[in-house]
Amino acid sequence: MWNVAEESNMIKINKKKFFLAVSVALAAILSMLLAVVFLGNELVQAKTNSYEDLRTFSQALELIKSEYVEEPEAEEIIHGAIRGMLTSLDAHSSFMSKRAYKEMNLDIRGEFEGVGIQISIRDSQLMIIAPIEDTPADRAGLAAGDKIMKIDDAWTKDMTIDEAVDGMRGRRGTKVRLLIQREGWDAPKEFPIIRGVIKVKSVKSRMLEGDIGYIKITQFQGKTSPEMEKAFRKLSAQGMKKLVLDLRNNPGGILDASVDISSMFLPKDKLVVYLQGRDKAKRKDYLSTGQMFFRDEPVVILVNAGSASASEIVAGALQDSKRALIVGTQSFGKGSVQTVFPLEGGVGMRLTTAKYYTPRGRSIQNVGITPDIMVKLPTVKDPKEGDSVHVVVREKDLKRHLKNDTIKGKKKKKKKGAAEETFRMEVIPKNDKDDVQLQKAISLLKTGDVHKYIAAAGKKKK
Repeated sequence: MWNVAEESNMIKINKKKFFLAVSVALAAILSMLLAVVFLGNELVQAKTNSYEDLRTFSQALELIKSEYVEEPEAEEIIHGAIRGMLTSLDAHSSFMSKRAYKEMNLDIRGEFEGVGIQISIRDSQLMIIAPIEDTPADRAGLAAGDKIMKIDDAWTKDMTIDEAVDGMRGRRGTKVRLLIQREGWDAPKEFPIIRGVIKVKSVKSRMLEGDIGYIKITQFQGKTSPEMEKAFRKLSAQGMKKLVLDLRNNPGGILDASVDISSMFLPKDKLVVYLQGRDKAKRKDYLSTGQMFFRDEPVVILVNAGSASASEIVAGALQDSKRALIVGTQSFGKGSVQTVFPLEGGVGMRLTTAKYYTPRGRSIQNVGITPDIMVKLPTVKDPKEGDSVHVVVREKDLKRHLKNDTIKGKKKKKKKGAAEETFRMEVIPKNDKDDVQLQKAISLLKTGDVHKYIAAAGKKKK
């Protein structure tokens, strides 16, 4: 708020600057008036609707403050309103509490305090995709497909993922109670879990048969690129000439990390991905950096329903550039980009600001990456210990998902009487010999057929 002395100082502004400011303001007002003349009733109607919406919101807020049975907390009301606005948009825009916003950088580093599970929402119910290996959740016996009914005393029905994460995160050594319902159980059971420090290793690597190397990226983090370089050097020293890049069950992560990884297989200044927001004239291109580690050697990329976002960027970039052969099942189909904005009071919001497109202009939103060679994983209800499990849920299954603007034609209507896809869990066996997707990749690399299949796949797409 201005005081008298400050107002007096303001009056002493240079006159030329003052008249210039007035002229600019008048020009702006004139421009607005002309816009109204040209746009006519549509602009007036849009402004009227906006004012009416704001009046409605203000009226509701005043009624809550004056008439609600108990004295409401102003901050909770406002945060609830923001949360409601964001949940009315798409499936990935969300409100971030103080703790979630504060811990965002920890997620980027691949380290946080909590229980250690990947979660999703199916039919408004919170579900475990998979527990992270050797975490409190894993040791407590939680499994893929488990439904989380309650977090402490809060029921999870219609709870957002961010709200659920916020409830399960907390200081190491503290306890959280999860009420779990599992298929085959007569009644849900409560699991008391002591939170710990969860460290997600971004890159895992080893040699397979002969000169075939294997690198698995579990998540795209800030440290993924240097970890990938280290893995390349280690495997190259062991004689690697061919590579299986495993992106299965990788939920994505940082966009820049996916560009860095793609750059390791592409020449400098090759288009990796581009973003477009609401304004189609504004396009942002991401080009390869020229830090190649694997120039012409054959590469097979493994994907499945759990490969999302940044994983799909890498797979799409190398597929469009005819640099790698994609093997597996249809990927998740998350083709949108979220930007985190800080808000007053230490909170924030994650807002979908753009869609991304592969070098050939494909949007994978709702569709995913289609493998060059389709190889299905086994689906079971009771996986063996040590198997990697993923609940089959894709972007198209989420409520309020964004449409794909590159798909022409009308959406196919579901036939009457057609059964809904039943609940399934994809299983990546712990034993390499039982992993049909990995075995297919090894076979292709052994026979030298990778480049032949890439060329054939390129002709089909034309």
